[in-house]
Amino acid sequence: MSNETCDLRGNFIERSDDKLAKEKLTEMQYRVTQKNATEPPFKNEYWDNKREGIYVDVVSGAPLFSSKDKFDSGCGWPSFTGPLDPGEIVEKKDPSHFMVRTEVRSRTDDSHLGHVFGDGPAPLGTRYCINSAALRFIPKEDLEKEGYGQYAGLFKS
Repeated sequence: MSNETCDLRGNFIERSDDKLAKEKLTEMQYRVTQKNATEPPFKNEYWDNKREGIYVDVVSGAPLFSSKDKFDSGCGWPSFTGPLDPGEIVEKKDPSHFMVRTEVRSRTDDSHLGHVFGDGPAPLGTRYCINSAALRFIPKEDLEKEGYGQYAGLFKS
């Protein structure tokens, strides 16, 4: 497997732990995305974010979730009913912590994002419980200038 990946703007990101830790990610972002850690509930950036926009992978910039699909699950982490592009999400069996869960990872750069559960709202019944540290929020008014203009239509009345 190559040690590089490409972000949405065509910039190559070296997949070296040291380079990610030193240049791109905070300590918490690194621990969550690269070492499968979980940030504290209710003490993270987006658990109660109510602004309209999209959430992208903090490492690659790949679009992952929309505020249109975000809901308050009471768990202390951002929760979504589904991803913007299901092809960008990889689900894996996670037998850690004395239970079996379904881990959610980013396809583009293999970042750990969080977990998906079957206790979400109807009609899908899914709850993607995602670490804020794995995400970067792009407000709807910044979608064009940040290179995500194709998602602006989601927020037109």
